[in-house]
Amino acid sequence: MESLIALVNKIQRACTALGDHGEGSSLPTLWDSLPAIAVVGGQSSGKSSVLESVVGKDFLPRGAGIVTRRPLVLQLHRIDEGKEYAEFMHLPKKKFSDFAAVRQEISDETDRETGRSSKVISTVPIHLSIFSPNVVNLTLVDLPGLTKVAVDGQPESIVQDIENMVISFIEKPNCIILAISPANQDLATSDAIKISREVDPKGDRTFGVLTKIDLMDQGTNAVDILEGRGYKLRYPWVGVVNRSQADINKSVDMIAARRRERDYFQSSSEYRHLSERMGSEYLGKMLSKHLEVVIKSRIPGLQSLITKTISELETELSRLGKPVAADAGGKLYMIMEICRAFDQTFKEHLDGTRSGGEKINSVFDNQFPAAIKRLQFDKHLSMDNVRKLITEADGYQPHLIAPEQGYRRLIESCLVSIRGPAEAAVDAVHSILKDLIHKSIGETSELKQYPTLRVEVSGAAVDSLDRMREESRKATLLLVDMESGYLTVEFFRKLPQDSEKGGNPTHSIFDRYNDAYLRRIGSNVLSYVNMVCAGLRNSIPKSIVYCQVREAKRCLLDFFFTELGQKEMSKLSKLLDEDPAVQQRRTSIAKRLELYRSAQTDIEAVAWSK
Repeated sequence: MESLIALVNKIQRACTALGDHGEGSSLPTLWDSLPAIAVVGGQSSGKSSVLESVVGKDFLPRGAGIVTRRPLVLQLHRIDEGKEYAEFMHLPKKKFSDFAAVRQEISDETDRETGRSSKVISTVPIHLSIFSPNVVNLTLVDLPGLTKVAVDGQPESIVQDIENMVISFIEKPNCIILAISPANQDLATSDAIKISREVDPKGDRTFGVLTKIDLMDQGTNAVDILEGRGYKLRYPWVGVVNRSQADINKSVDMIAARRRERDYFQSSSEYRHLSERMGSEYLGKMLSKHLEVVIKSRIPGLQSLITKTISELETELSRLGKPVAADAGGKLYMIMEICRAFDQTFKEHLDGTRSGGEKINSVFDNQFPAAIKRLQFDKHLSMDNVRKLITEADGYQPHLIAPEQGYRRLIESCLVSIRGPAEAAVDAVHSILKDLIHKSIGETSELKQYPTLRVEVSGAAVDSLDRMREESRKATLLLVDMESGYLTVEFFRKLPQDSEKGGNPTHSIFDRYNDAYLRRIGSNVLSYVNMVCAGLRNSIPKSIVYCQVREAKRCLLDFFFTELGQKEMSKLSKLLDEDPAVQQRRTSIAKRLELYRSAQTDIEAVAWSK
C-alpha cells in the first residue's frame, strides 16, 4: 500500500505546481480533500527535532525565537535504492544531495518572502520533497511554533497571527494533527494540546507526541500520559528522545541517534513495557500506516470530487473556447467556423428555433395594413378634390364620355401615398434583422473571446443588411409604381354605365360635374384603390421577404468572407485578439483538467486493486 501514499504525494505535488486553489470553483479543491499531517507545537517543544528524526536527516534551520516563519510542506518519498536527495518546488530542476544546503535554502526562501531582517510570518508554504531509502512515504506540514508573547522585532499581532495560521491548517477535516508537547512541562499548559482541542475536541484525528522524556525531573516519568491516563486521545501517545543540543553541535549521526533512542526505551524500567511503540522510527511508520488507512477510506469521496470537478472544468473550458491557431490557415478556418456559428444562430432566430423572427410577421399582419388604413383614401377623394382633379385633367376641352385623365390622376394621387407605408415596412424589417444580428452576436459564445472579430462581424452583417434594404426598397416601390403606371382596364369596363342606372345619356356635358356624378367617380376610384391595396398587402411582404429575409439567410456574410480570404496573417491575428487573461485562464484550466483526469485514472487503478 506504499504506492497509495506515493500516489497522493504525486497528486499533491501536481496540485501545488499548478496552484490548484479552486479559484472560481464552488467545489473543494483536490489538495484540500487529500489527507495530510500537520505538525503543531510551541516554541522549543522539540518539534523540529521530531521531524528530523522521522526523516533521519539534519535539514531544518535552528536558532533562537521563531525560526519556522512559513509553513513547510514536507513530502517523504521512499526509494528502493540510490542516493538520497531533496527537491524544492520553487527550484524544480535542482537536486540537493547536501542537506546543509537544504537547510540554507529553507532559510533563504523564507527571507525572500518575509524579508531577511523581518520577524513576521507568511502563510505562503515552502514545498520540499525528500527522496531516500531510509524514509517512509509520508506528507508532513511543519507549522510555525506557537508562542505566548511577542519579542523584540516582532509585531504585536504575532501571537494571534501564528495561531490563526495553525488553525487554518488543522481545522480541515482531512488534516491529521501531530501535537508535540515536551514531557518536562505540565501537559495542562501544552500549546499543541490546547489548540488541537479547539478543532478536534474528541481527539479523533490528533496524535500526541511527548518529547524530552529524558529531561524530566528525577523521580518523575510520563507513563500515565503515554498509557492514556493523563490525557486521553483516540490514538496512543508516542514518546521520543531527541538529540540534545550538544549532540546537534557535534553533528551526531541520525542513525546513531535513533539507535540510542531505542536503547533508552528498552533499558528504562519505566518505559520498557512501552518500548515497542516508542521512538521516532516507530512514529514515522505508525503515521505512514495511519495515513494509508485514512487515504483508503477517502477514495470514494475523492473519486466523487474528481468526477464533479472534471465536469466543471470541462464546462469552463468549453465556455472559454478553443485556443487561437498558430498558422494563417488555422486562423482563417477558426474565423470561418466562428462566423458559421453566428450565422446559424441568426438563422435559428428567423426560422423560429429561437425567438425574434415572429416580429417580422407582425409587421406584415399588423403594422403594414394599419399604415395603409391610416391613409384614409375616402378623405383624399372628397367632393372638392375630385372636382378639382377632374376639371384640371380636362383642361380647355371637357371630357366627352368619361373623364379618363381625371380617373388616372385621382388613382395616381392615391397610390403614390402607399409608398410611405411600403418604405416603412422595409425599414421595420431591417430594424428587426439588425436587432437579431446583435442578439445573435451576443449569443455566439465564440465571439465573446475576440472583441475585434465581434465588431468586424457585426459591422459586416449590418452592411449586408443595408445593401439588402436598398434592393428591397427599390423592388417594393417598383411594385407600387407598376400599379400607378398601368391600370387594370377590366375593372372599369365592369363598372355600370349611366344608361344601366336609368340615367339620361343625352344630358348636357356640364351636368356631369354635378355632385352625384362626382361622388360616383370618387366611389369608383376608391374601389379600384382598395383592390390595388389588397394586392399590395400580399405582394409587398413577398418582396421584402425575398429581398431582405431570404437574402440575409442566404448570404449575410458572403462579402465578409470574400474580403477575409484576401487578408494577410497579421490582419487575421488582429481579428483573433483574445484577452491575455482568457488565454492564461484557458491554459490553467486545461492543466488542471489534465491533473484531475490523471488523478482519476490513478485513483481508480488503486481502487480496483484493493
